[in-house]
Amino acid sequence: MNRATLVRKSLFRKKVRAILLILSIAIAFFIFGALGAFYKAFNSGVEVAAADRLVTVNKINFTVTMPLAYQARVAQVEGVRNVSHASWFGGYYQEPQNFVQTFAVDPETYLIAYDELTLPPEQREAFLTDRTCLAAGRALANQYGWSLGDRIPLLSNIWQQQDGSSAWDFTICAIFDADDDAVPTNYAIFHYDYFNETLAFNRDQLGWLIVSTADPALNAEVSQAIDALFANSPAETETTTEAAFTQAFLEQIGNIGLILTSVIGAAFATILMIVGTTMVLAVDERTKEIAVMKTLGFTAPSIFAMTLGEVFLLSLLGGLIGLGLAWTLVSLAAESLAGFIPGLGISLDIALIALALMVGLALLTGLLPAMRAMNVQISTALGKL
Repeated sequence: MNRATLVRKSLFRKKVRAILLILSIAIAFFIFGALGAFYKAFNSGVEVAAADRLVTVNKINFTVTMPLAYQARVAQVEGVRNVSHASWFGGYYQEPQNFVQTFAVDPETYLIAYDELTLPPEQREAFLTDRTCLAAGRALANQYGWSLGDRIPLLSNIWQQQDGSSAWDFTICAIFDADDDAVPTNYAIFHYDYFNETLAFNRDQLGWLIVSTADPALNAEVSQAIDALFANSPAETETTTEAAFTQAFLEQIGNIGLILTSVIGAAFATILMIVGTTMVLAVDERTKEIAVMKTLGFTAPSIFAMTLGEVFLLSLLGGLIGLGLAWTLVSLAAESLAGFIPGLGISLDIALIALALMVGLALLTGLLPAMRAMNVQISTALGKL
């Protein structure tokens, strides 16, 4: 019988206990894998933010609008290459639960600002010239089964038209992709002018400005110049990098990073105590057996390695099972949630971190039991017979 077989048999000598320990570890890694996938998907906007893009919002809050005239004034600031703007529409398709992330934008400058969005030339031209065109992202179009030429209404739970209607009619004349899979395409954009001219209230206002600088090194200088331009005005501004703006937007939902760390930390702390205590007890149960193994020629280092190997096998079995379950769940959820959380999946870096945690868990819970096993004295252990 080789040592690997001994390790396996030692681990499963009490099958119920081993299975319960594996399930406990699996639950911890299932939580880590699933929450890690959602966290990475939520933060994809931060990761793909362009270094030369700034976002200017109302200093009170990004939900408070600013005058449309700010766009032209910001365009005059030295170091600014392009200025676009966007406004939150808050739309839904047919039923309120069919949420559609929609923005009213300045088409030409918006496509310059977000040059990572790709459109066939004819669709790009259609979007620029047709005021009632809706350009839908690929993920969003797939979610609702939209095709080029479809006529659809989008309703808003925020805005109303002058005739009292909350529905805007659109023709889908463009479906955009992105040159990077990490860039989300789960939203739609349409002409701000079409939106603005029909509004019943709050006309000639915009949600935020998207400012492209000539060089990322100028970001701080340009940000200060923009905010100084509107200091002491009725609508003061705050300009940050796109990554900082996206992070602030996510924090409106909650501190996802803190939630993730707290939940995973609590799960792993519990598992550490359970596995560590159980393995110490398991070694104490086998004191005489370990003494006999030493009399048969097993050295102290080999006893240490075999005991630590048990914990490594336990950690890897539980971790891989948990990560596999998380991967299955996330894969099943990814397609149905593509319109809300694009790019959902367990990436290689999450898997590598999980593997490192499995090793760390094994070391933290296995070193003490392994040292106790290694230091078992033959005379003392067999003297108890």
